[in-house]
Amino acid sequence: MSVQILLYGKLLGIEEFLLSSAWESAAHEEMLLVGRSHWITLLSEVLPRALLAEFGLARILLGSSGGGQFLLVLPSEARPQANEFLGAAGRQIEELSGGRLKLVWACTENLGDWSVVRKRLGEELQRKLGAPAAAGGGETFAPFPEPQSVDVDAYFTHELGPHLWQAENAGWSPESPARMVFGAGKHVWGLIPGRGADDIPLARHAAPSDDGGRPADLPTLASRAEGRKAWGVLRGDVDSFRVRLRRAQTIEDHVRLSVLYKQFFAGELEVLCSQPEFWRKVTILYSGGDDFAVYGAWDALIPLAREMQRLFHRFTEENLKEFPGPEGKTISMALALAPEVAAPLVSIYGDAGQRLELAKSADKDCIFVLSRTLEWRQLADAAELKDTLARMVSEFGSSRQFLNELSTFYRKGGQALPGGSEHHFDKPWRFQCRLNRVLAGTRDREHQKLRVHLSNEMMGRGAAQVKLRPAGLVALEWARLFTEV
Repeated sequence: MSVQILLYGKLLGIEEFLLSSAWESAAHEEMLLVGRSHWITLLSEVLPRALLAEFGLARILLGSSGGGQFLLVLPSEARPQANEFLGAAGRQIEELSGGRLKLVWACTENLGDWSVVRKRLGEELQRKLGAPAAAGGGETFAPFPEPQSVDVDAYFTHELGPHLWQAENAGWSPESPARMVFGAGKHVWGLIPGRGADDIPLARHAAPSDDGGRPADLPTLASRAEGRKAWGVLRGDVDSFRVRLRRAQTIEDHVRLSVLYKQFFAGELEVLCSQPEFWRKVTILYSGGDDFAVYGAWDALIPLAREMQRLFHRFTEENLKEFPGPEGKTISMALALAPEVAAPLVSIYGDAGQRLELAKSADKDCIFVLSRTLEWRQLADAAELKDTLARMVSEFGSSRQFLNELSTFYRKGGQALPGGSEHHFDKPWRFQCRLNRVLAGTRDREHQKLRVHLSNEMMGRGAAQVKLRPAGLVALEWARLFTEV
């Protein structure tokens, strides 16, 4: 009787690989990062499917895939072939990534409680990571072959980056086990949801260029922004997702959670970016098992972040009712704006990653935006306050200079307490005087109502003293960007 084994595979070094996307041309650098992101997404989806198809195994044996990892159920007799298959793929992955990306995997019998099986898989992975030379056998210490001048980056910039957004399928062949092609290959899987049971769920929306023939480049995306002509990168990550997976009691719960999260990000992000307010302004960089990254016109990224948080909250309320604890039920994000249109995409992508780490280390269920970390409810307050400030400029003729003056007072007049998240000050009348001065010159009742509303929104009265609300500075910076001509 054949014993089932579980095979868990994982890609290591993803962030380092993506951040190494440097090129002498900004356009090529953008396509290089996009192509590499798509390649990583396809690798963790295509490799497990190709393994099953190559050995004639049922596709139902695919437990979970995507997000840089996969889990398979295999008959024990297939272990040697699986090791050989993944070894060949791993060698080409290292070649295409310049040694930055590595494929590691572990196998164990599907016997005992899931917590015990998961522990065995983790221990085998740690043994492989602790002795990397063991995988190479005697070849590890053989003389290095003569280096070949192969332009591997052309695969990402000319094949994956420009063409995946409209491709109908992805193909795989054993001759190149780590290269995916479109419209060809020994085994082929659809990329359009709903056409087949084994289609690959993939978020790949790209804002079209003006002629619709290719994805829009960074200058084009920046030109479509309202206010300042700038672009940025938005990254999001589920809080404590690994803790939620570790708490799964059975392999069925583990697979169900993995598939649910992956399908949420792949499906909802694709649909959301196809909405009228986003489809020409936002391009998806990748969606993983618990995270995502998009880039585009700066004015579309903040509303996109709010909508993604709202959808994720509804998703967890509906699908994680029976799971206790807050782990995996909240999401944090970070937005990084390019200082200039010609800034490299990989640099801003890295900045967004650093700011996401800052947000997650400060709190959970929050966003780092315009130099501040806010809770989501505070971002909603900032959005309303931004609309009020924008109305003061557009409808009532207030000078944009008053935004700069209020911003300066906000930074200098309200000295932040050490470790505090809000600005406290002892002389709030100074803020009122400044607000009265910069908004003076009219007795319009609606204008005066907005002034009072603005004052109340930017200041809250605590038990002991008046304080400037943390959303105020974000709203000011947001309004300055929005009203810039």
